[in-house]
Amino acid sequence: METSGYLQTIKGPIPVDDFGLILSHEHLFTDLRGPSVSDYAVADVSDVIRLIDPLLSEAYSSGVTGMVECSTVGVGRNVHILKTLSEITPIHIIVPTGVYREEYVPEGMKSMTVEDLAQLWARELLEGIEDTGIRAGFIKISVSDEGPTPLEERNLAAASIASQLTGAVVASHTANGIVFEKELKLLGKSGLEPSSFIWVHANLEPDTKKYIDAAKVGVYVEFDAVGAEWQPQETMINSVIYLLEAGYGENILLSHDAGWYDPGSKSGEPEGGIRGYTALMDNFIPALISRGVTGEEIKQITHGNPARAFSLRL
Repeated sequence: METSGYLQTIKGPIPVDDFGLILSHEHLFTDLRGPSVSDYAVADVSDVIRLIDPLLSEAYSSGVTGMVECSTVGVGRNVHILKTLSEITPIHIIVPTGVYREEYVPEGMKSMTVEDLAQLWARELLEGIEDTGIRAGFIKISVSDEGPTPLEERNLAAASIASQLTGAVVASHTANGIVFEKELKLLGKSGLEPSSFIWVHANLEPDTKKYIDAAKVGVYVEFDAVGAEWQPQETMINSVIYLLEAGYGENILLSHDAGWYDPGSKSGEPEGGIRGYTALMDNFIPALISRGVTGEEIKQITHGNPARAFSLRL
């Protein structure tokens, strides 16, 4: 399937043809303490550069041309810091509008109506975020593991409306197939096409048949724990091959869900240390090739699919 249009990055709209390999789910700056702490999402930008710039350099040397930053409102979105990072790397960075799951929703957003929230997110996509003039490139939301809660249902409805107003894809942190099915039904009621939805963290669902059910209707199925010690890599490799053999190669997205600078940590590293952004190129792709996945299929998954998923029409 051919892709046209552009991806909205921190540096502005970049034509799809200017991209190669795109990482669809990463983090550069994240604050999981939540928005209620006094120094939420605040850090010395030079310290962020110290930790993150070498990881971006390694990623670029490995072939990465685009990176989707998924830290949204509630977990530390700081567009000013991301802008500085974008100025020191050739990698194009895409930032989100949206909000994280209920326990991280800022107080000021909890009372907003569906319509007001949708309009806020549409403005961030079409005009710019806060006072930065930098436009978001997609909508990132999250639902609780046993959700969605009523507040998260409101967020889903707002995301659906904002997507239809702007053409932006909705990517949702979703921990299992049962929650995914609830989300898809709710989004459908609001008019969202499944092809405008990314099932984030699909690798957490052990029932691979649910991947087929999602792909059949056009959903992007994202395996985003590449290189993570807690996620058996062979399981994800088998899942990718399973979808390819079933004819749904155009629905696969791959990434690391790695990084990031943690402003709540003295060292800046998150608990458990920091992972880089090269395991996909160094290990995962070679493992797929050793199992018979072709170069054309690899390019489709790592270049074409994310470009199509995150592209906006001119």
